[in-house]
Amino acid sequence: MKRTVILLLILVPATGLVAQTSARKAPAPDVYLITIDTLRADHVHCYGYANIETPAIDALAKDGVRFSHAFTPSPITNTSHTTILTGLLPSKHGVTDFAIPLPATHPTWAEFLSAQGYHTAAFIGAVILDSKSLAPGLDRGFDFYDNFPEHPQTKVRWGRVERRGMEVAQHAEAWLTAHPRGPHFVWVHLYDPHDPYEPPAPYSTTYKDRLYDGEIAYADSALGNFLAFLKAHNWYQNALIIVVGDHGEGLGEHHEETHGIFLYDSTTHVPLVVKLPSRATTVKVVDAQVQTTDILPTVLDIVGASPVQQFDGESLKGYFTGETASRTVFGETDYPLRFGWARLRSVRTEGLKFIEAPRPELYDLRADPGELNNTYSPEKAEVQKSRALLADLRAKLPPPTSSGQGPAGSGSAASDFSDLPDPKDKIEEQNLLHRAMIASDDNQLADARKALEKVLEMNPKSPVALRQLGELELQAGNYSQAAGHLKSARQIRPDDATVAYNLGQALAKTGDLQGARDALEASLKLTPGQIAPRILLGKVYLELKDLNAAEDQFEAALLSEPNNAEAKAGLAKVKAVKK
Repeated sequence: MKRTVILLLILVPATGLVAQTSARKAPAPDVYLITIDTLRADHVHCYGYANIETPAIDALAKDGVRFSHAFTPSPITNTSHTTILTGLLPSKHGVTDFAIPLPATHPTWAEFLSAQGYHTAAFIGAVILDSKSLAPGLDRGFDFYDNFPEHPQTKVRWGRVERRGMEVAQHAEAWLTAHPRGPHFVWVHLYDPHDPYEPPAPYSTTYKDRLYDGEIAYADSALGNFLAFLKAHNWYQNALIIVVGDHGEGLGEHHEETHGIFLYDSTTHVPLVVKLPSRATTVKVVDAQVQTTDILPTVLDIVGASPVQQFDGESLKGYFTGETASRTVFGETDYPLRFGWARLRSVRTEGLKFIEAPRPELYDLRADPGELNNTYSPEKAEVQKSRALLADLRAKLPPPTSSGQGPAGSGSAASDFSDLPDPKDKIEEQNLLHRAMIASDDNQLADARKALEKVLEMNPKSPVALRQLGELELQAGNYSQAAGHLKSARQIRPDDATVAYNLGQALAKTGDLQGARDALEASLKLTPGQIAPRILLGKVYLELKDLNAAEDQFEAALLSEPNNAEAKAGLAKVKAVKK
């Protein structure tokens, strides 16, 4: 596609985000972003995988451009999606784990396009991208963001934790029907390939021995329905459509059952298909190495916006007219820090992968595409060059504040990699922790307990296992057992406000009011804005006959939430006792 002619660039005063064209030769194209969660490139038919049918992705690739070597810098959902939506590496945007807010200093895809006059909406398939809980800030710039119910009425997974792809697509179609006036930017997130692998019929039968593939085939059918909807409303031909995986899946490679911990290609190589508006390109497949940080700059380039923001990627537009040079791609995962293990960094150049870790790794990808033969030696030129690239990347990050807080990876190389366990030595522990989390989400508490107990046999001081087991026993009403596990977790992680709150709940239930008071005060000292711990602390003070302290807690809760019924009832009870 020929580049949109920009006749006049003006700075948009209201936002300062982009310079906007004053005239266009053609109407602004609709933009549709479809992210498919946990999608390995090598499990898609048009990427050479014969054991699956993915007709929607395949057809879109025929109408557009397929990138055969696209990589995400992050193997975890929140972080990888934030990278797609900001064009920044995780170490730059700072969303390196769940529930970390996206700083307002980093504009989103929706904010850029909203400044261009687009009507914007997002439709998510999992609660982990809910902007009111686990993904704060991702809704910025969207006219509508389809969050999950704050108080779901069901205990089953569907509707509480996850939505089927067809439902997500139907929500998007309903919004588009109600808002036909363009241009549109719509983000559709299909979560189905993420574990647990439970595809609906007929995919559960067709792929009964490969349920992960069944989930991919089902997600592809949801994509197919959405694309058919666009065609039926004449919104397909002039649209810019991007389909991309947010990350891959381990499937047991390198002993990683799922994703999040390692930076091997199994979890970082993703499909990327771009269908351009109206005019086709003669280039159908791009074999050059690119990264998902490149997607947002490409979209802004195509719609004719000139961003003030600096990105960690570059427009892919040159590849549509024959560019072939590969780009260096970086990998980052801070997710191991959640478990007390070292973060990892990687550099993937053409034919080589270097992974910085307590035990570093170097792979010759041409001879060893499975990354099985570690050829690392510190004196190798490839290692030194890769470390120089990582050092240069780190040097561009803002320095940590005086409190020690800063962007992920902004510390020294030594603090990043030297004094924590290598995740390679902990992967079996992680697999069990993940199984326990999924079992708990599905209310299979016995299975969750069994997995967590196995973790504690391997590592009696695992703070995550102790915390999860404590939460499990708290949920089951086994308060003494819960308190025991949570006390141990708190000794290891004294700065974990959630552990302190849960310990306060367990101790209050056992009648240890002084212990509950101390735990709840500790939780609120760590995170003062919490409402539930403050209300519970007010109740504990009330039972301890410390009426003034109880009154203070209920009043503080009402300052944050003036209509909180529980705080109002507690305050009324205090005043009644005082009379």
